[in-house]
Amino acid sequence: MTAVSGARRGRRRSAASAGADRAARPGAVWILPAVLFFGVFAGVPLLLTAVLSFTDWNGLGTPNFNGVANWRHALTDSAIWESMRISLVFMVLCWVVQTPLALLIGVWAAGRELNRAVLSSIFFLPLLMSTAAIAITWRVLLDPNFGLAATVGPWIGFPDGNIAGDQHGALGAVVVVIAWQFVPFHSLMYQSATRQIPKMLYDAALIDGAGRFQQFWHITLPQLRNTIITSSVLMLVGSLTYFETILIVTNGGPGTATMVLPQRMYNSAFQSFQMGYASVIALVLAALGTALSLVIVRFSGYGKMRSTLEGI
Repeated sequence: MTAVSGARRGRRRSAASAGADRAARPGAVWILPAVLFFGVFAGVPLLLTAVLSFTDWNGLGTPNFNGVANWRHALTDSAIWESMRISLVFMVLCWVVQTPLALLIGVWAAGRELNRAVLSSIFFLPLLMSTAAIAITWRVLLDPNFGLAATVGPWIGFPDGNIAGDQHGALGAVVVVIAWQFVPFHSLMYQSATRQIPKMLYDAALIDGAGRFQQFWHITLPQLRNTIITSSVLMLVGSLTYFETILIVTNGGPGTATMVLPQRMYNSAFQSFQMGYASVIALVLAALGTALSLVIVRFSGYGKMRSTLEGI
């Protein structure tokens, strides 16, 4: 009898606990503002862009429905494929350059010393500047006649200093400009994440005789795994949408050396006045960014959201 009563009490407690858990969980109404915000500012514009992609419209008057003509043209347009290749190369270069710099600066800036705090505040100044101001500043610096490029250019293989005007140097110049602007943002992420790593891990490694490099390789990097994935997603997807910097610094040139997909979309819409064709490019960019994010989350294991502190 006692065992039966105990089992009943246990079931009642379990049911009460489950009810409390359900009561503690936020209801679906809590996500309504986010859904409305996304729908108004992302879903509706994306839907309108999809509709425009099936029209022939110059930006004035009434759009004329032309079926899949824009999509058929995009599939056979060598210029689009060339811009996609440049965009992918640009994306990889941005990640290769920014990730090591941001990681090392962020880990270094996580120290509590006063000099690191002062230097960190200087490193993060580009975050306070607008993209247009940064691009204009670097355009002046890259001027082959009066800018810094006139001095630095001959050192790195550009005798005339025209780095941004060279087929082989223009894309690299844009990558440097964008890295200068966005490395501080990603460094801030790594700085914050590094400060969350328990000090006892480093103390234990020090007792075992591990040096600084071994501590960084076997403790810091594994603990920053989720931050690296998050930073990489933002960096890779963001590099597909960079436009202002390229427009101001190189305007897609010389030739088509920096003609990434956003620049091609801008030219199609506001120079050729082919709004329907530009809408196709916009949808391609949205699809690439979404697919890239899903692939990274799927194959990195980030979707499991397991804590790096598990077992500590």
